[in-house]
Formats: sequence, C-alpha cells, structure tokens
Amino acid sequence: MSDKRLSSSKKHSLKSMMLQVAKDLLEAEAVEKKEERKRYMEEHCPEFSCPNSKQELEEFCRELHEKIEVIDEERYVLEHKATMVVNEVKDLNIKIVDLKGKFKKPPLKKVRMSADAMLQALLGSKHKVSMDLRANLKQVKKEVKEENKDLRDVGDWRKNIEDKTGMGGRKKMFESEA
Repeated sequence: MSDKRLSSSKKHSLKSMMLQVAKDLLEAEAVEKKEERKRYMEEHCPEFSCPNSKQELEEFCRELHEKIEVIDEERYVLEHKATMVVNEVKDLNIKIVDLKGKFKKPPLKKVRMSADAMLQALLGSKHKVSMDLRANLKQVKKEVKEENKDLRDVGDWRKNIEDKTGMGGRKKMFESEA
C-alpha cells in the first residue's frame, strides 16, 4: 500500500474477515482435538465388559492394579524429572545473579573532543559545521607585577646555602647584620 490510508469501512470489513478466518481455524482445531481424543481412547481403553464370575472379577482387579502401578511409576519419574528441571533453573538464576554482581563495569575514560569533532561525530562526515567558540571572546593582556619579578630573580637557593655554611658563612651573616 502506498501513503493512502484505508477508509473506516474497509478497515471494519478487513477486521471482520480476519475474525471470521480465526473463528473457522479455532473451530477446526477443536474438532481435530475431539477426534484425536476419540482415537486415543479407542486405542488405549478397550470397551468395558463386566466379569460374570468371582474369579474373572479378581483377575480383572489384578490387571487394573498392575496398570495402576505402572502408571504411578511413570508419574513418579516424571515428577522427579520436573523437580530436577525446576531446581536446575533456580540454580542457573542464582548463578546469573552472582555473575552480574561479580563483574563491575569499568569507569569510562574521559575523552577530550572539540566542539567541531563532537558535531562531526553526531552529524556525520557529510555535514561540515564549525563552531569556533573562542572567536567571539575578547583578548585580555596580562600585566606582570614587579614584585613577583623580584621574587623570581632570587637565583639558585643552593648557592645561598653554600655561602652561609662553615665559618665563612657565619662571618658573612654577621657582616650583613652589622
């Protein structure tokens, strides 16, 4: 279909057709289930014939008890398998939770990108946009203070210490005080 939309009457008719098809499929499935159940019952359950004598009745009861025992064993085995599967699923869920807790996500490293690089990464290489954010800023000249300049010109501190060590250094200290 192109850009045209369906009218409400067409939508309604299409919906009703889909519902009718679904209804037919469900009915066919129900009939098939009934037939399958009937076939299963014919195969596994023969017609009931009531025994006439006491001996036939006892034999019939023994057969029933044997069949019940076989079915109970099968049920027990299936229950055991089901509980094992449930326990295995629980264990796997616990392992999943443990594994989620063990591995910590590493902290992401900061990446320095210019605004142009970010825009290019977001918009792709086709769009070339430049954002020079520093272009509109005013330029300010820094004034150098003379006091700081005097402090910087003191020189090598090791030389001063060597001059003051020993007798010569003490003499110089006294000379400078006097």
